[in-house]
Amino acid sequence: KGQQPFIPAVDGVSFYLKETETLGLVVESGCGKTTIGRTVLRLEKPTSGQIIFDGRDISRVPTGELRQLRSQMQMIFQDLDAALNPKMRIRDILSEAITVHHQMSHAEVEKRIGDLLEQVSLKKTKLSNFPHELSGGEKRRVGVARVLSVGAKFIVADEPTSALDVSIQAQVVNLLRDLQKRLGLSYLFISHDLRVVELISHKVAVMYLGKIVEIGLSDRIANRASHPYTHILWSSLVEKQSK
Repeated sequence: KGQQPFIPAVDGVSFYLKETETLGLVVESGCGKTTIGRTVLRLEKPTSGQIIFDGRDISRVPTGELRQLRSQMQMIFQDLDAALNPKMRIRDILSEAITVHHQMSHAEVEKRIGDLLEQVSLKKTKLSNFPHELSGGEKRRVGVARVLSVGAKFIVADEPTSALDVSIQAQVVNLLRDLQKRLGLSYLFISHDLRVVELISHKVAVMYLGKIVEIGLSDRIANRASHPYTHILWSSLVEKQSK
C-alpha cells in the first residue's frame, strides 16, 4: 500500500518574542494559524524543530511536566462558544480555572475572581450568567479573565476580535494593551485583520502558504512592505478604508 502524501500545515516557521512584546501574526484562514498557536503552547506536538520558552525547549518536555507550564502560557480561543462550558456559570468557569492551578481557600478564590473582573472591566452581576447570556464582547472579557486567572504571562490570542463590531473590537484591543502594560504580558496575536494587527503589535509576521514571508516592526511592514504578498494585503486594506 503506497504512503499517503504528507502536506505540512506549517513549514519552516521561525520567530521570536520578547517579554512584554506583541508579535502580530497575519494569517489567512486555513493557512495554519491555529496550528501555530496550538503548537507553540504544546497543545499539538511538533513533528520537528524547537519551541524555546523561558530558555527551555518545551517541544521535548514530557506531557506530565507540561501542566506546570500551563499556568505561565495560555490561549484565548477564537470560538468562545465552544471554549466556555455552556452548562457552567461564569463564576464557576473562573473558579475552576483558578483552582486547577492554585491551592486557594474559597475566600481567596472569591477575592481573585473579584480582582479579575476589575481587570477586564466586567460587572459582578455577570458571574451568575451562563455564557450564552453574554454579549460577544463580554464573552471575550471572560476569555481574557480566564487566562489571567491562572497567572499566565505569555498569551496566544487566536482571532480575539473576530465576529465583533468595530467598536467592541477597539475595546478588546485597548483592554489587551492596558493589561500588557499593567501585568507585563507577552502576546502572540494571530489574526487576518490587518488593521487590528497593526494597531496592537510591536512586530508583525506575515504568513503565506504555511511559511513566514516577511517579518519586521509594525510600522515598517504596514508602510514599506518588501514582499509582494504583504504589499497586496496592505494595499487592499488601504482601499477598504478609503471607501
